Amino acid sequence: GRGQNTHRMALETFVLAAELEEIVAAANLRLGDMSAGRYQLRHSDERAARNAASGLGIVVFDAFTGQTRPARSLSGGETFLSSLALALGLAEVVTARAGGIRLDTLFIDEGFGSLDADTLEVAMRTLDELRQGGRTVGVISHVEAMQEQIPAQLTVRTTSRGDSVIDL
Repeated sequence: GRGQNTHRMALETFVLAAELEEIVAAANLRLGDMSAGRYQLRHSDERAARNAASGLGIVVFDAFTGQTRPARSLSGGETFLSSLALALGLAEVVTARAGGIRLDTLFIDEGFGSLDADTLEVAMRTLDELRQGGRTVGVISHVEAMQEQIPAQLTVRTTSRGDSVIDL
């Protein structure tokens, strides 16, 4: 209602916020491993600036500093790992809600080019764990270090005529 709704949160936003809390909890199971315990995502329902609608924010708790900070303060690699953790958390929540129907396939389009060697290794290890758990993981990437680690590949190349062909 409008009475005690100090966060100016619509009903649909309230429901989505509850879902987001579950997704964040599931994401933190992965992010904890991927960040060696450093980062934890937290749902934030703090009131937005200038009386804007609120309720669907995410902040990051950094165990190194003991402080919570905005998600936008993460580096490119940290953002990638957090996004991957959120995608996996979403898949877990959807699976639980869908009566056990698993989302067995995950595609990741790029994002690996900005990762340093250590972060790339963490991402690859996480994707390999998913594969070993029975999921199919498709990766679209131009990063040669990844190409060396992925045994099954489709390579798309442009011919001199301008069309593309797929090499197996």
